[in-house]
Amino acid sequence: MIYITRKERFNAAHRVFRPDWTDEKNLQIFGKCSNPNWHGHNYDLFVTIKGEVNPETGYLIDLKVLSSLIREKIVNKIDHSNINLDVDFMQGQIATTENLAMSVWKELDDGIKLLGAELHCIKLYESENNVVEYFG
Repeated sequence: MIYITRKERFNAAHRVFRPDWTDEKNLQIFGKCSNPNWHGHNYDLFVTIKGEVNPETGYLIDLKVLSSLIREKIVNKIDHSNINLDVDFMQGQIATTENLAMSVWKELDDGIKLLGAELHCIKLYESENNVVEYFG
């Protein structure tokens, strides 16, 4: 079994809040991340897959194909967008990095299986200090 990671980047705005709470309660629970005027991050997304190397190609899968899948399913939908308003796979969720990492998994899992690999981990850097890892 081999593990391979592809890194992609995107920039996006969001607001961490519950619409059924007052702005005061959101501020109390979520702090400045609940700013009604939004805020943004430069995200680093690491997608780690696993499987067996194909003896004919020497690849688990072609990383250009993996990159294309990640761009199609995630980056093209989220880059320079508002996570709360514009991203279909985040609708109805609090726009935390935790929820985003789990949603990225759901968006990529079937496509990676079709490529002949398994999704092992989604690692999402919201900032240099805040990182989420999700293993399904």
